[in-house]
Amino acid sequence: MKYYVYMLRSLPKKNITYVGYTNDISKRLSLHNKGKGAKFTRGRKWELIYKEKVKTKSKAISREYYIKNNRTLRNNIKNKSS
Repeated sequence: MKYYVYMLRSLPKKNITYVGYTNDISKRLSLHNKGKGAKFTRGRKWELIYKEKVKTKSKAISREYYIKNNRTLRNNIKNKSS
């Protein structure tokens, strides 16, 4: 099964980002925008600014952790999509 690591940016204020992983990116984005995603994402509208396909759930979890903890990488992704 394939998994995705993704980054969302809040709308209309574009300075808040969220990183997660899923096996169905469109369904997950829809859930976030309906307020049924992670607690942090509730009450905001989101746009997808980055996605990366990985082969296993464990690799997705590792990559998500790496992106969340690498401020420079997160800022580069956020700035490229502006």
